[in-house]
Amino acid sequence: MVGANLKAETMALMDKRAAMETEMNCIVQRLCNPGGPGLAGNLVDSEGFPREDIDIPMVRADRRRLAELKSEHSEITEKINVNIQILHSVRPTAKASSTKDSGSEETSLSGAVTSLSASMQTSGFSVTSPPMDVDVVTSIPFAMVDEITESSPAAEDGLQLGDQLVKFGNVEGGDNLLQRLAAEAQSNQGQAVFVQVLRQGAKVDLSVTPRIWQGRGLLGCHFRLV
Repeated sequence: MVGANLKAETMALMDKRAAMETEMNCIVQRLCNPGGPGLAGNLVDSEGFPREDIDIPMVRADRRRLAELKSEHSEITEKINVNIQILHSVRPTAKASSTKDSGSEETSLSGAVTSLSASMQTSGFSVTSPPMDVDVVTSIPFAMVDEITESSPAAEDGLQLGDQLVKFGNVEGGDNLLQRLAAEAQSNQGQAVFVQVLRQGAKVDLSVTPRIWQGRGLLGCHFRLV
């Protein structure tokens, strides 16, 4: 029963997390539309007056909701990971007289774990399962394309406005992200860089080559941390 109950709880958490990611993506797309304020852009004009081209109360509400969702998303992800570890560590203990029942329970638990792992793979999560071990890799973006120039290297190689960076070469998160992104592009000038983004909730793999063009920089786009 432990395996079945945990499986049901974890599947429900995964469904809730997927719904949250959809809502987060909608908010991000709305904030980062052309002319929009972005995730952290100014809400006042150059003279210090409230911008008249955006709905400031709506923008503030969206940003507040996005922060709440990101916090809850992290909590749910942690709970899912804990449940997965429990599912793989629980072992029914029984005396020799109940070997048959114990075997049945262990088979049920094993089936629950296998089914859950398969469900996570089809939901866009990578699960590596050596004997009784699981490594769950979640795709959490760390930056977003909030500006991109037409005909730039980034645009020609497939990046789009609103794309959320999960991986850019060797950069996958951590500190000093903007500096590391710039260094990664500079060190790979003229060479293809593997880039993975979230686009409208779906993972998209790209090959982007930083290169000199008629515009500024090697990519022709701007990243904003999320």
